[in-house]
Parts: sequence; C-alpha cells; structure tokens
Amino acid sequence: MTTAVYPGTFDPITHGHSDLVQRAARLFDRVIVAIAHNPGKQPVLPLNVRIDLARRSLAGLDNVDVVGFDILLADFMRQQGAGVVLRGLRAVSDFEHEFQLASMNRHLAPEVETLFLTPAEQFSFISSSLVREVARLGGDVTPFVHADVEAELKRHFR
Repeated sequence: MTTAVYPGTFDPITHGHSDLVQRAARLFDRVIVAIAHNPGKQPVLPLNVRIDLARRSLAGLDNVDVVGFDILLADFMRQQGAGVVLRGLRAVSDFEHEFQLASMNRHLAPEVETLFLTPAEQFSFISSSLVREVARLGGDVTPFVHADVEAELKRHFR
C-alpha cells in the first residue's frame, strides 16, 4: 500500500489544496493531509479548527485522512509508514523554498521521496495568506475556499 503525506499549515485550506489532494487520491492508495501545529507561522485558526475544516472540505475522498502533527516531518512519515511527501508548487517562486525542504527531508529520511504537484491553473494564484488577508478585510473568499471555511473565516474576523 502506497501512502503519501501532504503536509502544511492549511490556514485555511483552499481550493488549490483540495485540488492537489483530489488528484493525489487517484495516484496513491492512501493520502494523509498532515496539518502542522506550527506556532512559528502564527496561524489565525487553531489546529483543531483547521483539521475540522480540512475534513469537511475533503469529505467524500475515502482514501484521504486528515490529522494534526507537531513533530519533525521525517518522524511523522516513519510513524505513518508513508513513503512519499507531496508538495504543491504554484509558481517558480515556490520552488527554491520547496527544494530546500525536499533536500532536508531527503537528508533526514532518505527512504522518503518528495513529489511536486502543481494545482489546476484556476487555483495557481490562491494562497492561504492571500485568502486570510481578503477575509480579514471583509472581501469575498467564496471562489477560493469551501463554504464552511468561508463561514469560519467570517466568524473569526468579525
């Protein structure tokens, strides 16, 4: 059984994230969306809320699990028995950072491969930080996120 992990902060999960997960679910037996407890990034939504919103956004994908984690990704991969880290690339500007992460993960867990996926073109400009900023300023984020995510962002920024 091939298990892939798609790690991130997902603050909030966007249609771009969901697009990558849906496509990965066709490629792998199991996909774990691993939501990081990363206080260094100062997420606006608590971990339990981000997990719940991701589960609702990805409902219906039977081979996808959503879990939180607060350990080194290499250790998490071993715990899950996963052999592939999925990373999203929206633009060339993402590549340098993602390449550094992939290289470090290869050093820490040489048995794990990193696979880069690009979102569908209509989602290539969407980022969680842009969605947060639009929502914070009262803009309409419905084209970018699941309805439950949009409602939670409205509640949060009220």
